Amino acid sequence: QVQLVESGGGLVQAGDSLRLSCAVSGRTFSNYGMAWFREAPGKEREFVAAIRWSAGSTYYADSVKGRFTISRDGAKNTFYLQLNSLKPEDTAVYYCAARGTATILPAASRFYSYWGQGTQVTVSS
Repeated sequence: QVQLVESGGGLVQAGDSLRLSCAVSGRTFSNYGMAWFREAPGKEREFVAAIRWSAGSTYYADSVKGRFTISRDGAKNTFYLQLNSLKPEDTAVYYCAARGTATILPAASRFYSYWGQGTQVTVSS
C-alpha cells in the first residue's frame, strides 16, 4: 500500500506561482508512475502532469506545458508540481496520484490506484 499526502495549495493572484508537494510513504515505489490531476467545479478530473519515479521522465497536458513543472526528490520521498504564470482557469482541487508501474503513464485517472486527499488552488483575476 502507498500513502500520498499533499500540501501547498492556496489563494493567489493571476500570474503568481505555487508549489504543491506530495509526500509518498508505504511500500517500495521506485518503479511507480506519479501524476497530478485537477478537478474544477462542474468538470471532470483532468490530467495535468506525470513523472516516472526512477527515470524522471515527464509528461504534461497541453494546457499547462511551459507553465507547470513536475519533479521528484528521492531523498525526501516527495514529488512536486511547480505552478507558474497561474491563470484563473487553473482554479481547481489538485490531486496527486500513483500507479504501480511506470511503463505507461496514462492520462485517465482510472488507471491510478493511489490518491492524495486533494488541495485547493484558487487563482483570482
